[in-house]
Amino acid sequence: MDRGPKRNERIRATEVRVITAAGEMLGVMPVEKALGLAKEQGVDLIEIAGTAVPPVCKLIELGKFLYEESKKSKHQKHTAKMKELKFRPRIDTHDLFIKIRRAENFLYHGHKVKLVLQYRYRDLEHAEIGIETVKRVIAELANVCTADSVPKRTGRSIVLGLTPLQQNRRKLVHNAEPGDENMEDDSAVADEPDEQ
Repeated sequence: MDRGPKRNERIRATEVRVITAAGEMLGVMPVEKALGLAKEQGVDLIEIAGTAVPPVCKLIELGKFLYEESKKSKHQKHTAKMKELKFRPRIDTHDLFIKIRRAENFLYHGHKVKLVLQYRYRDLEHAEIGIETVKRVIAELANVCTADSVPKRTGRSIVLGLTPLQQNRRKLVHNAEPGDENMEDDSAVADEPDEQ
C-alpha cells in the first residue's frame, strides 16, 4: 500500500482549496481542475489538510514536500530536548556553581533540565543536606526557570524537572555565554570517589 499524504488521483474530494508551493492561494476548485494545474506545472497535488472543508491541497513536488516535512519534525525534536545534570549532596561550592551555570545556559536556550542529586549510603544519615543543595540550585536558577515540583527524596536520589520561563522573561545572571547552546550534557558526577 502506498504510504504518505494523499496525492493526485488518491484525493477523493470533489472540490479542494489549492495553494502553490510558495503559499499563494489559488482558491476553491474542482479536483479535476486542480489535477490539471498540477500536470501543467509538472508537480503533484498533495492534500495537506484533509479535515478542512473543502480539503486544502498544495501544488508541490512530492520529494520536496516530504523533505520540508522531515525538516520541520527534526526542528521540533531539537527544540524539545531534555538535559540532565547530576551531582552529590556534598558537592564543592565551585563545582556546584559550574553546574548552575551550565543549567542556566540550557534553560536560557529553551531546553528542559532534569536535576539528579545522588546520595551515597553514608549521605543518607543527613538527607536534609541534599534537599538544601537542590533548593539552592532552584533559587539560583529562578531567573530562567520554574521547578516542576517540590524537591523530595525517593530512595537514594532526588530527581527534579526544571522548565524554562517564557523567552522574554529569561535572564542570564551567572555569566553563561548566550551563544554557547551546543554544550554537551553534563552527566558526570563531580565529587570525590566512593569509599570502599
